[in-house]
Amino acid sequence: MEKLQAALDKARRSRNERNASSETNPVTPKIQDNTSASLIARWQALTPFEVQDKHLIRHRVVTRSARKAATPFDILRTKALLQMRQNGWKRVAITSPMPKSGKSTMACNLALGLGRQNDLRSMLFDLDLRDPSVQNFFETRPPHGISEMLSGAVPFEEQALRYGENVAVSMAQRAEADPTRILLAEETAEKLDEIQATYEPDVMIFDLPSVLVNDDSRAFLKNADCALIVVRADATHYGQFETCQREVAEHTNVLGVVLNAYRHDKRAVETA
Repeated sequence: MEKLQAALDKARRSRNERNASSETNPVTPKIQDNTSASLIARWQALTPFEVQDKHLIRHRVVTRSARKAATPFDILRTKALLQMRQNGWKRVAITSPMPKSGKSTMACNLALGLGRQNDLRSMLFDLDLRDPSVQNFFETRPPHGISEMLSGAVPFEEQALRYGENVAVSMAQRAEADPTRILLAEETAEKLDEIQATYEPDVMIFDLPSVLVNDDSRAFLKNADCALIVVRADATHYGQFETCQREVAEHTNVLGVVLNAYRHDKRAVETA
């Protein structure tokens, strides 16, 4: 009983001290408010860019606004976000067994879909360094390449661009001859930790190379909390998918599998 009373007295004294402080200096902002303002300022300092909707649609990026074509991506966004929150995950890699499966399209759609959530901050990193394509999707060339930023040659705020108020995009300028050197480097892991601590994104999306063509994704997956695997219905063999899933699971959590380019033949259903 005495311990409880002592705790109550301590809490009462603390509350009285805070009240007295606010009376003598009522306009002093809270530390949390200062932190929030500073975070907003850091995001606002990123160079903004814009892209025409018709260009995005030509590249099958349809999530800039709510529309029928965006619905499948919005469902994926919501499912992925809920599962990541449940597990405390912030970083999702997007990969595939083989190239031409639509993983970069998926990554760009997911990033812009998350951007429509005003209370979320998202980042997209183009790490398919042998064949980078994000700058083509957004019709924008960054002032510096992502490799320069990850190696510490340029700071993130000078390399990344901002789409809208809450999506940061770190793009490659050109293909790299030896991406594994960058993706496996400890300084890359440290740089990503620094970016996460500085900008506090809710979701970090990494567009990675296909797993079965080289060792680039294997080199990086340890830095992701989870991964989405994109398979193409008319091209990916089951053996390729099975091998890819096993490889990814060795390095991180498999968030899910996306079946892309599935053609639903309504006439076949009607005549069956």
